[in-house]
Amino acid sequence: MTPTIAEKRAHFAALHAAPGCFVTPNPWDVGSAKFLSSLGFKALASTSAGMAFAAGRPDNGVTRAYALKHIGELAAATDLPLNADFEAGFARDPDGVHESARLVIGAGVAGFSIEDYTGDPKAPFYSLNESVARLNAARAAIDESGERVLLTARSECVWVPGGGGLAEALRRLAAFAEAGADVLFAPGVRTREDVAAVVRVAGKLPVNVVVSAPGLTRAEFEDLGVKRISTGAALARAAWGGFMHAARDIAEHGRFDAFAGIPASKEIEAAIAGGPS
Repeated sequence: MTPTIAEKRAHFAALHAAPGCFVTPNPWDVGSAKFLSSLGFKALASTSAGMAFAAGRPDNGVTRAYALKHIGELAAATDLPLNADFEAGFARDPDGVHESARLVIGAGVAGFSIEDYTGDPKAPFYSLNESVARLNAARAAIDESGERVLLTARSECVWVPGGGGLAEALRRLAAFAEAGADVLFAPGVRTREDVAAVVRVAGKLPVNVVVSAPGLTRAEFEDLGVKRISTGAALARAAWGGFMHAARDIAEHGRFDAFAGIPASKEIEAAIAGGPS
C-alpha cells in the first residue's frame, strides 16, 4: 500500500526520535529519486543546486513556483518522506515566508529548511532578529496546518565566506532552537570538533550535516551525536561530472571512450521500476 502524506510525515518524525543516524540523499529529479528509494534509504531530501542545474540556472536561481512544482514531484515520486531544501523561503519578510511555508507544506513534504542567507552579495545574511522572525513565521504556518512537518533551521555562516564562521553559526543556531526549530543545520562543518560543537548547542534537538566530499563516515557522525546526513548537490555534481567529461571528450577529441562501462537503458529502467509511474 502506498503511504499517505500523513504516514510519510509520521515516519520522518519517528526517524528523528529513534536512536542512531540516517542518511537522506538528495535526488535532483524523479528518476534519481526513484533509484535512491530502491537502495534502502529511509528518507530523501531535495537539493536546490541540483534542481537549479537541471533547469539551466545557478543555485538560488529558480522561482518559488518552479521550486514548488519540483518539490511536489519529488514528494510524490516515491514512498519515502521528503525533506525540502527550501532555500530562504523565497521571501524576505516574515509574511512572505509564512505564505511560502504554507505552500511547501501543501506540496506534500515531511519537512523543509529555511536559511539565513539572503543571496545578496552586498548583504548576504539576514540579521539574527530578522532570521528569528522568519523562522517564527514558518513555525506558525506549520502549527496552523495541523500537520507534523519538521522545520530545519539553517545558518549559512560557515558555508558562506564572511558569515562569521562557526562562532556566529552557533550563536544563531541557539536562537533558532528557541524560535521553534525541530532540526538544526550549519552547512560546512566538517571536523569532529566543529560537528561536536553544533551537537552541543543543539542539546536535545537533532542535527543535520551535509557531506559533499570524502571525510567522516556515517558511523563516525553517529558517534558524534548527528541524527541526519544529507548529500546536498554532491550526487547531482557527480552525475554532471560524468556527463561533462564524456561530452568534452566527444567535442574536443572526437572520442567516445567515456561510454565504456555505462549502464544500459534496460538497467536504468529496472533500477527505477520500483516507484510509482
